[in-house]
Amino acid sequence: MPATVEIVDIAGLVKGASKGEGLGNQFLGNIRECNAIIHVLRCFENDNIVHVDGSVDPIRDKETIDIELQLKDLETVEKRLEKVTRAAKAGDKKAAKEMDLLNRIKEALLTGVSARAVQISDEEKELMDSFQLLTTKPVLYVCNVDEKSAKNGNAYVEQVKDAVKGEDAEVIVLAVATEADITELESYEERQMFLEDIGLEEPGASKLIRAAYHLLNLQTYFTAGVKEVRAWTIHQGDTAPQAAGVIHTDFEKGFIRAEVIAYNDFITYGSEAKVKEAGKMRVEGKEYIVKDGDIMHFRFNV
Repeated sequence: MPATVEIVDIAGLVKGASKGEGLGNQFLGNIRECNAIIHVLRCFENDNIVHVDGSVDPIRDKETIDIELQLKDLETVEKRLEKVTRAAKAGDKKAAKEMDLLNRIKEALLTGVSARAVQISDEEKELMDSFQLLTTKPVLYVCNVDEKSAKNGNAYVEQVKDAVKGEDAEVIVLAVATEADITELESYEERQMFLEDIGLEEPGASKLIRAAYHLLNLQTYFTAGVKEVRAWTIHQGDTAPQAAGVIHTDFEKGFIRAEVIAYNDFITYGSEAKVKEAGKMRVEGKEYIVKDGDIMHFRFNV
């Protein structure tokens, strides 16, 4: 069973959404429920496909979204400030810390800077998360290009990369229309031939999923049994007991040890038995940090 990433298609946002234009609050509410934002930017010319704003300008399109999200966050921050300021003035130290952070966020938003760019301490991270702001969510920019730009990008893509270099964001290049054509081909061989013809090594969906994993600091480990091989999604830096807990909380509570095979070792030797013969299966304890692609068997008691 494979690991999955759920990508939700949300209808486009228009200017004034923060004030209820278009889908307005419904759109913004959908974003609030997501772990990250994938922002598709038009980076191709085509006279047959009319742009809602009359011209191709990915930086303007990016800023349209940014401004609406920032305005909504500003509204959220100001409402929260009203509550905590009263408590802070009454001597509540926790409220005073919250007020300080909210004021720094407000200052950033007023200058057109998203909340994710505000410098915070480790102590403030939990507080920041509690605000549930839209502009703290990590962003992946997908530059939608024409087929000839699928491999190396184009001038629009370079503009996007330059514009977001101050953000903690990912940028990938996809020829979305071409990808749609590829998915209609019946066999894996036909799809690979099409990809090779335009100079690509893999489908865009693979690139997108990998970028989304990286953006969210996720990785995968595997369990292999008689009935199935299964992929499990965990965070980078998770320990073996935390990884076991994704399967069942009892696995984490009663964790004893993990038998671990590195992915590359499994590929090299071809089977679990041969890995064991070569002495490449390791026994790891509670402190072990799981590596991407590890194949694991857990020992536990309850």
